[in-house]
Amino acid sequence: MLLAYPFRVLVPRRVAPETATSTAVALLLLAGAADLVPTPVVISLAAGAGATLAGLRLARLASRRCTDSSPRTAGVLLDAAVVAAGLTAVVLPLADGGHTSAVLVGSLVVAALSVTGLCRLAGRTRPSAGVRLRWLVESTGPAVGLALAGWLLLPRDGLPVSVRLVAALALGGLGMAALNAFAGPRRRSGAAVCRGGVLLTLGGLVLLATLLSMPAGRVALLAVPPLVLGMLLVAVGAVDAADAGDHQPAEPIAPAWPRSVLPAAVLLLVAGLHLGAGRATDPTSVLLALAAVPPLVLRELLRAAEVPVSERRAAHRRLAGNTVRHRHAAQPRWLGTSDHALAQPANAHSGSTGDLDGPAGASSAWSPDGGTAWPALARRPVVAGGGSPGDRAALLDALAAIGDVPVPSGALLLVDLHGTDGIGPTAREDVLAEAVLRARAVIASDDLVTGCTGTGFAVVTAAGPVLAYALGTRLLTALAPPFEVAGSVRRVQTSIGLAEVNGERPADVLRQAELARRRAVQLGRDRVEWYDAFLEEQLVRRLDLERELPGAVARGELDLVYQPVLDLADGQPVGAEALLRWRSPVLGTVLPAELLPVAEDLDLVGELEWWVLDRACRQLSDWAVGVRELWMAVNVTTRELTTPDFVQRAAAVLAAYGVPPERLVVEVSEPRVAGDLPTVVARLAGLRSLGVRTALDDFRAEHASLAQLRRLPIDLLKVGPELVGARPDGQPPLIDVVVNVGERLGVEIVAEELESSSQVEGARQGGCRYGQGFALARPATAERVEAYFEEFPSASR
Repeated sequence: MLLAYPFRVLVPRRVAPETATSTAVALLLLAGAADLVPTPVVISLAAGAGATLAGLRLARLASRRCTDSSPRTAGVLLDAAVVAAGLTAVVLPLADGGHTSAVLVGSLVVAALSVTGLCRLAGRTRPSAGVRLRWLVESTGPAVGLALAGWLLLPRDGLPVSVRLVAALALGGLGMAALNAFAGPRRRSGAAVCRGGVLLTLGGLVLLATLLSMPAGRVALLAVPPLVLGMLLVAVGAVDAADAGDHQPAEPIAPAWPRSVLPAAVLLLVAGLHLGAGRATDPTSVLLALAAVPPLVLRELLRAAEVPVSERRAAHRRLAGNTVRHRHAAQPRWLGTSDHALAQPANAHSGSTGDLDGPAGASSAWSPDGGTAWPALARRPVVAGGGSPGDRAALLDALAAIGDVPVPSGALLLVDLHGTDGIGPTAREDVLAEAVLRARAVIASDDLVTGCTGTGFAVVTAAGPVLAYALGTRLLTALAPPFEVAGSVRRVQTSIGLAEVNGERPADVLRQAELARRRAVQLGRDRVEWYDAFLEEQLVRRLDLERELPGAVARGELDLVYQPVLDLADGQPVGAEALLRWRSPVLGTVLPAELLPVAEDLDLVGELEWWVLDRACRQLSDWAVGVRELWMAVNVTTRELTTPDFVQRAAAVLAAYGVPPERLVVEVSEPRVAGDLPTVVARLAGLRSLGVRTALDDFRAEHASLAQLRRLPIDLLKVGPELVGARPDGQPPLIDVVVNVGERLGVEIVAEELESSSQVEGARQGGCRYGQGFALARPATAERVEAYFEEFPSASR
C-alpha cells in the first residue's frame, strides 16, 4: 500500500497500466542484463506483457457500441496485428532455428494487418502527390544515413553480410518513417502516434531476428524497448484517434529540422564511436555513404526546377550593375531612408531614396557595419504585407543575392511587433527604432536589416536554418523587455516567421516567411515559427476550398449527420443535433470547423444554413412515422438569426414539412451573441412564440455570460466538458453554478462534447439533464441513427 499510493498520485489513471507495464519491462531488462534471468525468458515475458495490455485496449475499442463501424474495424485489425507481433516475439527466442523466415512471415502479417487497420482509423490525412514526393525525396537521404548507422552498430561476428545489410536498410527506413510520424505534420494526432507505434514494432521485430543469432545472446535485449513501446503506442494512438474522430484538434506546425538534424546527429555519433574504437572502414560503409548523395542531388534539382532561368539571369545582371554601398552614417533611424522619404506615400516612395550613395530609384537597406554592398532596385511590386516598395525591393534583391551563389544558404526572418496600435505614428517609429537597435546587438555584422511592414522589420542572414532559428530566439529575448514611449512603458509582443533561402525564388521565400509569421501570430505570438511544407499545403487547401465551395449546394455535395442527445437519468435518446458535412469529390469530407470560416469570407453562410434547416426539418418529417417526439437541433449564426425575416422563413419551412414547432431546436453560439444582443433577443422570442425551442451553445461560466443569460429567452443551455470537471484550484466544478442559475431561469442543461465515462458521470452528478458526445453516441447518417433509436424500447421525450 505504501508503494501503491505514490504511484496513484504521480501517474494519471488513464496511463497507469502502460506505466506499470513499462516499469516491469524495465526491471526485466535490468535482470536480463545482469544475467539474473535468461534472455529468452526476458524477451518472452516483456513481449507478452506489452502485447497483452495493447491487445486489451484495442479489444475494448473493437467492442465499443457506436454508430460508426470504422473505429471498431480498425480496433479489430490493429488488435490482430499486436497479437501477431507478440506471438512472433514470444516464439522466436524459443525456436531452435529459422529466425529469419519466422520473423519475415510474422512481420509481413503484422504489416498487412496494421496498414489495413490504419486505413480505417479516423484522423488520417492524405497529402497531395507533390507533397508526398517531396517528403520521399527529403527523407531518403536521412534514411540512408540511419541505415549506415545501423550497419556500423550491428555486430560483424556471427552475422552474414547480406543479413546485416538487409537489417540495416530495414532499420534505416523504419526509423526515418517513425521519425516522420512522431515529428511530422499532425504528429500529435492519434493516427500519427499509432502509425509510429506500428513502425517501432516492426523495427523491434527486425532487431530481434537479427540479434538472436549472435553468440552474445544478451545483445538481443536491445530489441525489447522499441517492440514493447511500439505495441503500447499502437493501442494508445488508436484509442485517441477513435475518441477524436473527425474532430482533430489544431496543433502547431511541425518544424522541419528534427527530421534532418536527428538522423545526422545519430550518424555522427555512431561514426565517431566506430572510428574511436579503431575499426576500419569497409566497402559497404562507403557505398551506403555514397548512396545518400543522389537523393540530395535530386532534392536540389527539384528546387532548381522551380526557379526560372530568366530570373537567374536577371539576378546576375542586377548583381553586376546595380550594387549600391550604403553608409551607416547616412541612414535615418531604422529603415535606412530619409525622414522625408518615410513620410511619403508608398506610390511616391520609389522615386526618392533620401541620403544614399546611389542613383535615384535605388532603394535603401541597412547593414550593421554600414558598408556591406547590397543590390537594390526600387521598381518592384509589393509582394506581401505593408511597407514601402523600396524596402521590399531591397529585401528581394538581398534574397536574390544569397540565392545566386553556387551553394545557396541563408534565411529570412520577418519580425512583427504587436502592441503599437493607438500610440501615434511618431511613438510607433520610436518603438521600431529601439527594436532595430536591440536587434543590432544580436545579429552578425554581415546580416541585413530592412523595412518590411509598418509594424516590423526583416532580417536577412547568411547563416543556415538552425543558426537562423537560434538568431530568432535571440531576437525574441532582445525584444522582450518593455519599451519607453513618451515617458511611459509599453510592452510589445513579437512574432517571427523564418524561411530558408535555398534556391527558391525571392518572392517565394518572402511568401514562405510571411506564412510562418502568420502562423506565429495564430499560435499566440512571442514565438519563432519555421516555414514547413505543411503551411504551403494549408494555403493550397484554403484556395481549393474557396474555389470549390460556391455551387456546392446546387451540385448536391452537402450532407447531414446526426448526433443523438440522451437523457442522463435513464440513457434514453431525446433528440439529435444536425451536423453539416461537405462531401466534396475533390477535397473529400470537409467539417464545419474548416468549412464555415471560408463560407463566411465568401458570404455563403446564409445559403448553407437554410439548406441545413430545410434538410433537418425534412428528416424530422421522415422520422415522425416510427420515431416520435424526438427533437432536432440546428445551428445558426447570429448574422443569419438577426436577419429581419428569419422567423417567418423558419415558420415556412416547418409548415412545408408538417413538423410541429416544438420538435425544432435552434442553437446560437453564446460568444457571438453580445455583438447584437437586442436583435438576438427579439429573434429568439419570435421563435419561441412559434413554439420553436431555443438553445444557447458554447456557454462560458463567466460573470458577463451569466448576466447576459438572464436576458436571453432560451430553453436549453449547452455547456462543454471543461465546466464538468474539478477545477485546478480545488474549487467545486463550475457546473454547480450553471445548474443553479438554470433552475432559477427554467433552463435545462445539456452537457456536450462528452468523450469519456468520467465526464458523463460528472455531468450526471452535476445536475445536467441531457448529454451529448462520443462517449454516448457518435454522429452518423440518418439511417444509422434511426436504427440506433430503434434499439430503445421508448424513444419519446
